[in-house]
Amino acid sequence: MAKAKIALYWAASCGGCEISVLGIGDKILEVVEKADILFWPCVMDIKYKEVEEMPDGHIDITLFNGAIRTTENEHMANLLRKKSKVLVAYGSCSSEGCIPGMANMSNRKGIFDYVYSQVPSMDNPEATRPETSTKVEEGELTLPAFYDTVKTLEHVVPVDYFVPGCPPTEEQTWTVLEAALGGNLPPAGSVVGAGTTALCEDCPRERKEKKVKRFYRPIDIIPDPEQCLLDQGIICCGVVTRTGCGAQCPSVNMPCRGCYGPPEGVVDQGAKLIAVLGSIIDSTDPEEIEKACETFYDPMGTGYRFGLANSILRRKMIK
Repeated sequence: MAKAKIALYWAASCGGCEISVLGIGDKILEVVEKADILFWPCVMDIKYKEVEEMPDGHIDITLFNGAIRTTENEHMANLLRKKSKVLVAYGSCSSEGCIPGMANMSNRKGIFDYVYSQVPSMDNPEATRPETSTKVEEGELTLPAFYDTVKTLEHVVPVDYFVPGCPPTEEQTWTVLEAALGGNLPPAGSVVGAGTTALCEDCPRERKEKKVKRFYRPIDIIPDPEQCLLDQGIICCGVVTRTGCGAQCPSVNMPCRGCYGPPEGVVDQGAKLIAVLGSIIDSTDPEEIEKACETFYDPMGTGYRFGLANSILRRKMIK
C-alpha cells in the first residue's frame, strides 16, 4: 500500500503550531511509518521550486498554519492549494487570523512608522524602510510585499478543514493526523478535533447566576479556584469559545482567551462577548453601568484577540 504524502507550512504565525505537531511525541514515528513528509520547511531542507514542480494534487494533505500577511504567504497558499488534495487551516492564525490579525487595527504605513521610527529603542534617523526591490552591486534583492490587511487562509483559497487552537492541543493534532491517515475525515468544511458548544460545558468550575458590579483583569485579584471566573467579574471568553482544549486555562485559574474561536451559532465572537458582559452588569443605573464598562479594559484586544481578521469588522477603517 502506497504511503500518504503530507506537507506542513508556516506562514504568518509564531511557530507554536509547528511545536504542537512535534508535541504528539513518539506518535510521530507512526506518522512517518504511514506517510512521507514531502514539504516541511521548519525541519527539512526543501525549496519552493521543488513544490512547484510537483504534479497538481500530488500531496494528500497539507497542514497550513499561519495567517496571510505578505505576498509570499499568499503565493504559498495558492501553490499548496493547487498541489494538495486536502488543505487544512491548522491553528488559530490560519483559521481566524489570531494575534497577527490584530495588526488590522492599523495598516502597513502605521506599522512601519511605529516599528522603524517610533519605537524608543529604534535608531533610524533617515527613516529607512524595507523595500520590495533593492539594487546592489551583485544584482537585485527582493522581499515579499507587506499587505495592509491580514487575511485568513480561507480568504485567499478554498479550505477543506479547520483545526482551531493557539496552538491546537497534542490530542487534537493527533486526532486530525489519525483521521487523515486512516481516511476517516468528516465532510469537507468541518471543524476537526474540537467541539461545537461553548467551553463552559467542559469547565469544572461552579456556575451560578452571573451578576457583577465591575470587571477585573487576572492581575487585579486572586480568584476563587472553584467558582466560575466570569461570576467573579474576571473576563473569561469561555462562554463564547468552542470546546476542544479541555478548559486548560480555567483549570489553572486563568480565564479563557478565546483561541478556539466561536462555537456553532456565534457569528462574531467579540460582539457576542460584549453582549454577554453587558447582560451581567448588576445595575439599572446609567452611571453605575458606565463605571462598570470603564473596567472592561481593551475590548478589542479581549474580544477580538484571535478572531478580528475573520470577524464581521475584519479591520479598522483608516482614512
